[in-house]
Amino acid sequence: MTAILLLHGPNLNLLGTREPGVYGAVTLEEINTRMIAAGAERGVEVRAFQSNHEGALVDALHEARQWAAGVVFNPAAYTHTSIALRDAITGTGLKVVEVHLSNVHAREEFRHKSMLAPVCIGQISGFGWRSYLLGLEAILGYLNGG
Repeated sequence: MTAILLLHGPNLNLLGTREPGVYGAVTLEEINTRMIAAGAERGVEVRAFQSNHEGALVDALHEARQWAAGVVFNPAAYTHTSIALRDAITGTGLKVVEVHLSNVHAREEFRHKSMLAPVCIGQISGFGWRSYLLGLEAILGYLNGG
């Protein structure tokens, strides 16, 4: 069975209560549940992990190279700052789709630049929790050569 890491960055544990006008009312637990179910429908195991700590996210990427075919990753604020996460993606060789709940390009200028996008296979943003679902479809399509 193919396995996908669903990786969530800082402050995403606050989803559902954190700025619902920007990030929506769906909680992280609900996103994980929906994504695990979506994976199961496609014959794919989805394993979810969230951390507010950059090093823990790096460690999760390192560990995933032993079991994951790819990663759906919302790096949150680390999108714009983390060379460590960029290097982890490059160093592991994992195929990663970067996702964001909000349309980062319609927000503050500092959110327009992703340090990670150049080493990911693609970026999806602006579709709320469905950005994750679209990310799953994208990574599976990529891995299946379609």
